[in-house]
Amino acid sequence: MQPGLQENRRDLTLITGASGFVGSAVAKALRQTGYPVRVLVRPSSPRTNVDSRDEVFIGDMLNRPSVAAALRGVRYLVHTAADYRLWAPASESIVHNNVEGTRIVMEEAARAGVDRIVYTSTVATFDCSRDQPADETRPLPVSKAMGDYKRSKVMAEALVANMVNSLQLPVVIVNPSTPIGPRDVRPTPTGDIIVKAASGRMPAFVDTGLNFVHVDDVAAGHVAALERGKIGERYILGGENVALCTFLAEVAEIVGRRPPRVRLPHASVYPVALGAELLARFTGRAPFVTRDGVRMSRRHMYFVDAKARRELGYVSRPHREGIVDAITWFDHAGYLRR
Repeated sequence: MQPGLQENRRDLTLITGASGFVGSAVAKALRQTGYPVRVLVRPSSPRTNVDSRDEVFIGDMLNRPSVAAALRGVRYLVHTAADYRLWAPASESIVHNNVEGTRIVMEEAARAGVDRIVYTSTVATFDCSRDQPADETRPLPVSKAMGDYKRSKVMAEALVANMVNSLQLPVVIVNPSTPIGPRDVRPTPTGDIIVKAASGRMPAFVDTGLNFVHVDDVAAGHVAALERGKIGERYILGGENVALCTFLAEVAEIVGRRPPRVRLPHASVYPVALGAELLARFTGRAPFVTRDGVRMSRRHMYFVDAKARRELGYVSRPHREGIVDAITWFDHAGYLRR
């Protein structure tokens, strides 16, 4: 994009979920590239990550009039908003929020005549049941999706793909892996692991692995998808495949703590998760471990992002930089206990 593009309102870009972890990073990346940014945020959302230079619309992806209003005059849309919970008191709410919210946003984008859309899905929509890392050729059937969050994202992604065909919706789908880095306000489940590990509150672990990626690289991948992605295609935005024990040891080393040494069998954690969920129903607070989380951890969730690198020019930095940036941000924001 050319310098000074922020004055060109023809390229106005709406970002849903811009107060969140990935959404705020995408807003920052678009702003730095020269796009004028409009954000849709809920009245209850924290504004820590909302930049004063962005145009703010108050609304909700489930509120059709507010979505329609936010889309007026917009050329591009990046839909990052999602209900990212592995547990909820009313579990069906996660599916409803992610599927119906996506349906409303996409239908209104079609009515508004938006030129191009980037839909933020997740690598949770791919099948990791084989030994080798998964890529875009291995979609996960909804019947095999564990838990409400995974099921909701598989369903929402299928909905978007169908709309590309039925409504000729100009959508590019991106599938971030496990983002880490600064501005994780809530924090996300992975950010919570970093906070606990850095504070010395994670003495044990299970044998699993994840693909970790710096959130700002995910955001740059969104911009690349907006500019160079093929309509209807999916692109994994990933980083490095790392065992959880290695990840926790790196966190410990960075903050000067001893890494956890105890490896727990998955079977021993499941009853703990059940008890935590039962307690959560009385307290209203999210459980520190969930049954769905335990089930998912039985497999190493490793991925290949070669397609995005080849077609979008996507790049990612070493995952350790994401850990350092996350710890630095959490420390300055007062999340860590020393």
